[in-house]
Amino acid sequence: MNLTKSIDFSPKLFSALRDYSWGRFKSDLTAGVVVGIVALPLAIAFGIASGVSPTIGLITAIIGGFMVSAFGGNSVQIGGPTGAFIVIVAGIITEFGLTGLAVATLMAGIILVLMGLFRLGTVVKFIPYPVVVGFTAGIALTIFSTQVSDFFGLGLTDVPSDFVSKWGVYFANISRIDPYTLAVGAVSLGIIIVTPRISRRLPGALISIIVMTLATWIIAQVNPSLQVETIGMRFRDMATDLPMPHGFSLNMEIINRLLPSAFTIAMLGAIESLLSATVADGVTGSRTNTNTELIGQGLANVVVPLFGGIPVTGAIARTMTNITNGGRTPVAGLVHAVVLLLIFMFFMPLINLVPMSCLAAVLIVVSYNMSGWRTVAGIFRSPRSDIWVLAVTFLLTVIFDLTIAIEIGLLLAIVLFLRRVMENSQIRVYSEQLDVAEGTDLTQHEVLKVEKGVSVYEIDGPFFFGIATKFDELMRSALREKPKVRIIRMRKVPFIDSTAIHNLELLITSSHNEGIEVVLSGVNPGVRESLEHAGIDRMVGPENICDHITKAVVMANAIATETESSKV
Repeated sequence: MNLTKSIDFSPKLFSALRDYSWGRFKSDLTAGVVVGIVALPLAIAFGIASGVSPTIGLITAIIGGFMVSAFGGNSVQIGGPTGAFIVIVAGIITEFGLTGLAVATLMAGIILVLMGLFRLGTVVKFIPYPVVVGFTAGIALTIFSTQVSDFFGLGLTDVPSDFVSKWGVYFANISRIDPYTLAVGAVSLGIIIVTPRISRRLPGALISIIVMTLATWIIAQVNPSLQVETIGMRFRDMATDLPMPHGFSLNMEIINRLLPSAFTIAMLGAIESLLSATVADGVTGSRTNTNTELIGQGLANVVVPLFGGIPVTGAIARTMTNITNGGRTPVAGLVHAVVLLLIFMFFMPLINLVPMSCLAAVLIVVSYNMSGWRTVAGIFRSPRSDIWVLAVTFLLTVIFDLTIAIEIGLLLAIVLFLRRVMENSQIRVYSEQLDVAEGTDLTQHEVLKVEKGVSVYEIDGPFFFGIATKFDELMRSALREKPKVRIIRMRKVPFIDSTAIHNLELLITSSHNEGIEVVLSGVNPGVRESLEHAGIDRMVGPENICDHITKAVVMANAIATETESSKV
């Protein structure tokens, strides 16, 4: 086996460096610096919201961002911590601690690598859109609910994790709102909203943090009684050096308990990174190697937990910032990671002064952008089944957790899809006459005479377990008729599954026991291969598998006539 041909791993960085130029480096350098500055407040905010320190958020953005750019399959993808992981990460930390989070992230990374190695990059794109929109909107509402205490200055330290209880605590403590903290948060929110209207190139979150940090520090110097909680007050003695890689113990009990969470992290990472890559491809005209992208994302999530980091994926907002500022190769992503590293090493004391209510405003805007309320409104004009999938996934994400939401959302989407296929699949019964052109675009009609004693059953649609059951019920109700030949017309059957093959075997056996011949018509090559593999051709006889209904009817009529004459 030639592994170099079977493994689809070709990082974009390697091909980009083959004909790299000074002009392209200048564009990547500018874009990388801008993206690094934009990523700074988001990395800090996502780290805090996930239940870890700002330091961990920055370390994740530095190492994870570097790995994604170095080994990913998209030229402009920017990796790092994102809002999608906040809910699942916080839940894992609450139940299993930081060690449990490290194990789950490592396992998720391995799953992503395996998905890439087995070329599942395109399969991830087939996850139903209502499921993606539903859990994204649910995550957005959950993120917003986690920021209420900091934004309004409630000063709550032991807030319940579940959504309903959390809001109950908020309403019970509404009298504790701190007007000064709320004012800082509101002004921060206003700056973030207004900045893009002045210039889309200006990072509103960073400008808000700089302006409000400076303003609150000056006010605190003038009037010490006017102070808001800052990052430094909540997270004391933050490290300014990159931690050394460290291991952690693994055992099957922990692995089994964390496997569902690891699977959720992997699926979220795959969905968000490939969605970001697809958007980037649409703007730049490039083409993402989806399998390489999954492997790159997986490697990042294998390495990051060794340094205490949280899960990593491609970030749409940062990727688009990279594109609009001229980034066209993975070098821009590497520069972005270096910029964050320099800030981490030399400017962490200044980060301690950032107000928590200002970071809450940043995350409130992130949650609003994630909510995709226009997309949600659009889906409400879609078929009712899509609306149900969206609503169930959304409610389960908000009320329970993301793992349950994705599992049940996918299951519900599959069940409703199969139901729709079954409703649109038909089984027709013909006798006496059969129009060959019926159900086609042919204008010339050819009507075949079907002799007495010949029944024709046409299956219109995939012959899988749902239709197999319907077909079996129809055949049981028709057993009283006792024809001499049964023609099963399969021209519109694109595939057949094991349940349908089993039912077909039972039908052929029972028919033969009663002296009834079975003829198969219009079997396409793929379905015929499945039937031959199961031995159906030997049961009915190879000559009784016809490629056209005309041949099948002629053969069946001859058998019926011969049987009738033999009785005489």
